[in-house]
Amino acid sequence: MDLGFRGEVAVLYARYRHGYPPAVLDALVAAFGLTGDDVVVDLGCGTGQLALPMARRVRAVLGVDPEPDMVGLARAAAAELGVRNVSWLVGADSDVPALAALLGERTVGAITIGQALHWMDHERLFREARPLLRPGGGVAVLANGTPLWLQDSGWSRALREFLQDWFGKRLTATCGTDEATRQRYRAALAAAGYETSTTSAEYQCLLDVDRIVGGVLSAVPVDGLPPPDRRAAFARGIDEALRRHAPYEEHVRVSVLTGRVD
Repeated sequence: MDLGFRGEVAVLYARYRHGYPPAVLDALVAAFGLTGDDVVVDLGCGTGQLALPMARRVRAVLGVDPEPDMVGLARAAAAELGVRNVSWLVGADSDVPALAALLGERTVGAITIGQALHWMDHERLFREARPLLRPGGGVAVLANGTPLWLQDSGWSRALREFLQDWFGKRLTATCGTDEATRQRYRAALAAAGYETSTTSAEYQCLLDVDRIVGGVLSAVPVDGLPPPDRRAAFARGIDEALRRHAPYEEHVRVSVLTGRVD
């Protein structure tokens, strides 16, 4: 599976993507009764934004991502932070059944999916995850805010206009953060036999142009990045398009959808 999030995009992802506030970790621990005896699988782990802080709450975490460069950067971040109870695996949601053979059935406290479910076959995943989960464990689907270009602010609307002009297409993909998609995920969890619940945590960020440019580029497949000789013009164009809307305040709402098994 090649989604294009390799090379420079993986580096941008590690540098610019938001992490998760402690309240989100608290919500996951409470939802599934996680303790120091539990194992958590972070599916679509990226560069470790969720797996690494979760590791401090449980016995072990297995971070799984289809992109080797993402996994390599996550492993490097774990080493830098001294986090030694995370294992990393190159794999996808289609590999979940094999994890039962690796870890054993009914052994996992939670499977977390942070801002990645839109790349997966969620109905199949929810069905195939059940044999892995211990009683009281479950699946958590997290949406870490809305894409930078789809927010309800003057600077975000200006960003969207600039990007649509630059790339020559409308930007409408929500990456699974919109309410209709979240409700579809919730219905699929219920249909697979999970007891569902939702919660959220909110926080504010003050962004600068560098973080906005980096955040945008971290969401572009590597083959679609502005070429090196146009990168400065891309950043300058964003700066000029947004300048009159400064300061660039971002309100981030982290939505947490959980499905629990008996």
